[in-house]
Amino acid sequence: MNDLISIPCVLMRGGTSKGPFFLASDLPSDPEKRNALLLEIMGSGHPLQIDGIGGGNSLSSKVAIVGPSTHPEADVDYLFAQVKVLEQSVDTAPNCGNMLSAVGPFALEAGLVQPTGDETLIRVHNVNTGKLIDARVCTPGGRVVYSGEASIDGVPGTAAPVYLAFRNAVGAKTGKLLPSGNAVDLIGGFETTLIDGATPLVVLKATDFGFTGSEPAAAFDADDAFLNILERVRIEAGRLMGLGDVRASVLPKPVLIGSPKHGGDLAVRYFTPANCHAALATTGAVTLGLGATIPNSLISQHLLQASLPRTLRWEHPTGELSVRVEMAPGDNIPTVSVMRTSRRLFEGAALVRAAHDNAHSVYGNTSV
Repeated sequence: MNDLISIPCVLMRGGTSKGPFFLASDLPSDPEKRNALLLEIMGSGHPLQIDGIGGGNSLSSKVAIVGPSTHPEADVDYLFAQVKVLEQSVDTAPNCGNMLSAVGPFALEAGLVQPTGDETLIRVHNVNTGKLIDARVCTPGGRVVYSGEASIDGVPGTAAPVYLAFRNAVGAKTGKLLPSGNAVDLIGGFETTLIDGATPLVVLKATDFGFTGSEPAAAFDADDAFLNILERVRIEAGRLMGLGDVRASVLPKPVLIGSPKHGGDLAVRYFTPANCHAALATTGAVTLGLGATIPNSLISQHLLQASLPRTLRWEHPTGELSVRVEMAPGDNIPTVSVMRTSRRLFEGAALVRAAHDNAHSVYGNTSV
């Protein structure tokens, strides 16, 4: 016996993100103890997360915790945790739609849900926001497959598609689509649309900052003056949205929009919030889709067509992400759907120090 405790997990790619997936029953129920373990598992506090399994980047320092549903209309619960790379901090305020795309396959292979034929519908309750998302997973012959012909920009190769439908994706954190009550607000001299769909966004015009909206992510990350201004706007936006002091939170997320350059509907640069996303967060894409239905919002001002259903193509630094916006029968809020892919990368166990805060009492005889 040594001084390490073994915690079962599966490393998965979900969309353009990746991270370990845990069964909720394998982690402490107490949030403080759980978060302390996640910080150690991921190796936070070092830019490379060298003493953990995190990837040294916000897109690969993510955790999914999945368990039986506590919602009467869902099959499984999904709690997302954004584990900071440099700070000793875990943020469970936001949802992550990319990691969400791997929740269905993980739940099926963990036995939380049984396949129902060549395609299985899994109703996911996102604990972070309280929202429900329908995930359709390919299960030919009653088993999960990851190989397929679907491709998404930002991920090499092809894989089996996962279809996500965000129904009633309004007010994830504030309960309102327009928390300020306005389609456009003025913050620090900049026009903004403050919108809370699948995630809260601060939408701004790229041209107001001297950009087109089609620049590479590195161009924004290298501009400290711009990032400082963007953060000041984000902090004030958080106050106007009723989120309070957001300096220690990743929400709301700033988004720059501009005229498309490659045949899409809008150029989009999404911030996480201190850096420009290499692609586009799924929840951000969904929220922009809802924003397109709001008359006079900065998003709808860029678009010619106003009727539903419609497919919208958001251009991001490594390609584009399409969303389908339509009104489901009986609904008064549009459903926004997106196609993602996922893959199971590694299965085994994360190891934490046995001396770690009551690890023995939490895990019993799981030393290695």
